[in-house]
Amino acid sequence: MRARLTLAAVALVLTACGGPGPDDDEPVFGGDGPAPTSDAGELAALKARAGIEDCPSSDGEPPADKALPDLELGCLGGGTPVRLAGLTDTPTIINLWASWCAPCREELPLLAKAHQAYGDKLRIIGVDFDDAAPDAALELAERSGVTYPLLVDPDADAKASLKVIGLPQTVFVDAQGRMVATERIAFRSYADLTAAIDKHLGVSP
Repeated sequence: MRARLTLAAVALVLTACGGPGPDDDEPVFGGDGPAPTSDAGELAALKARAGIEDCPSSDGEPPADKALPDLELGCLGGGTPVRLAGLTDTPTIINLWASWCAPCREELPLLAKAHQAYGDKLRIIGVDFDDAAPDAALELAERSGVTYPLLVDPDADAKASLKVIGLPQTVFVDAQGRMVATERIAFRSYADLTAAIDKHLGVSP
């Protein structure tokens, strides 16, 4: 009897570590993808093929309070690194995602649509977070229609400062560079996404 109980407890722990499936509303965290792609030329080619924009300038002066972390992240596929704390002057949403994150696959096309609809009124930046497969991330971005700038955080350096507990996660930043809200759910419809943008940033297409 004791052996059966022990086996049941182990099975429960293993199930919990696996994270929710693609139909769950809760964010997921952690993924064991293929080995990283070390060929910078291949990543640059993937980025160009997808039409992903260059990473933005980040030389703004951060606000005194609620600023983004003073952390520099690389530009996925090549480009100038971005200092998060220097992202000012434009309302911004920063979406953390990864190639292994199933809910992210549903959300990325919605963000791509918003990027086209809002134009210069809203800056959208993606962060490929804790992902061992940047090539897979760029291929997913291309399939999803993503052309907004993408950063990369393979070692999850932003985990503590952005309080990342799972993916996807979206941080809303006002034009002064202050973090005003964080959503830790996957947006399942374009209406839900635009409602959140209006609520947190007061921006409409």
